Amino acid sequence: MIDQNPWTRAKLQLERASSQIKTDPLLIASLMHHDRSLEVSLPIMMDNGSIEVFQGYRMQHNNLRGPYKGGIRYHQHVSSDEVKALSFWMTIKNAVVDVPFGGGKGGITVDPKKLSSSELERLTRLFTRRLLDVIGPTRDVPAPDVNTNPTIMSWIVDEFSKLSNHFTPAVVTGKPVSNGGSEGRTEATGLGGTYTLLKLLELLKKNSKGMTVAVQGFGNVGRYIAEFLQKEGFTIVAVSDSQGGIYIPEGVGSIEDVVRCKEESGRLAGCYCVGSVCDMKNKNRLNGKTITSAELLELPVDIIVPAALENVITEQNAKKIQASIILEMANGPTTKEADEILAKNNTVVIPDVLANSGGVAVSYFEWYQNIHNEKWTKTAVFEKLKEKMEIAAQSVYETAQKRSVTLREGAYIVALDRLQGAWEKKEEKVVKKEQGILHSVKRFLS
Repeated sequence: MIDQNPWTRAKLQLERASSQIKTDPLLIASLMHHDRSLEVSLPIMMDNGSIEVFQGYRMQHNNLRGPYKGGIRYHQHVSSDEVKALSFWMTIKNAVVDVPFGGGKGGITVDPKKLSSSELERLTRLFTRRLLDVIGPTRDVPAPDVNTNPTIMSWIVDEFSKLSNHFTPAVVTGKPVSNGGSEGRTEATGLGGTYTLLKLLELLKKNSKGMTVAVQGFGNVGRYIAEFLQKEGFTIVAVSDSQGGIYIPEGVGSIEDVVRCKEESGRLAGCYCVGSVCDMKNKNRLNGKTITSAELLELPVDIIVPAALENVITEQNAKKIQASIILEMANGPTTKEADEILAKNNTVVIPDVLANSGGVAVSYFEWYQNIHNEKWTKTAVFEKLKEKMEIAAQSVYETAQKRSVTLREGAYIVALDRLQGAWEKKEEKVVKKEQGILHSVKRFLS
């Protein structure tokens, strides 16, 4: 199907949004293509002495508003088209949340769970060497993504700094706090999604207290948004990871206890918690049910939060979704056909380019602190994040209302308007430069 290719779907989203407002056709043509697409081979020696060759990608979509910015993911299904789409969405996302970055994304086609720590480090350092000429604080600033973390970012900083002959912490974000990272970065995406949801519920005049929520994906994003939403009074009734999940209509209990249970057992499916005691024996007592990640999306809840991978809400399951609100914390979780079905059903979809932009907002804060040699408290970071997310949510909502379009289209229109402004400034500078050259030539000839 057409939307199973994420890059094709991304371009369709751009076409639809650009038809809503007046934009320079040259800008749209530029956004339909990448400034640079880099594919590299990564041969490394494994611990057993054998040689494995992995494929790496870095896609730099557009830098009209600032350095390319986007994560690096390690996953066995990473592909060129996936990374192209993700880098495009970063261009849109950074414009929506209004940080001075363009869009980029990278990845390596690898299952990191099958590699030792030393193999991962060798792979990361080789990838850094391959990217040396195209990344840097004012060029392209990577960050963690699926299956990458602060330790991997530290390896990139160390390798880049060695090759550049000076310590360069701003080459990536998402570093450990001890190595130039920002306070609050770990929780940023989940907290940003919480701020976004609360602001939009306020604008929609909906009371959040007691709303039921199901969260698909229990990694760094999913666990934190579940935790923050629970603290805000939402009832988390279901959570899942790649191995399955749990559904308890009255609430799964303390998310902190569920997190601890998963860390100790390695899986969510048995984490039925009564107080701090989490055990499969509590399942019947709690009226619990073991579910799959796919089943979670169809539960009778107020809000579902896809916080895992792309294309999980499709034409096949969209009609079965009972939630009235979808908070997209994953990148590209909803296909084009599903989007159309949800719109007809009046389901409110809070799009990924708004909902999960808290991560890149705090990445910008980290980059800014590195560049200016500053160190902000977690309280200060969260205050700045709340302001960013609320302003972005309001802009998207008001645009969607004004033009009678979905929140996704509203977000794209906000982004395109800001990109158009940057495009016009760039063109103005070019014209002034050409006029200056022409004036100099005339003076020389007179």
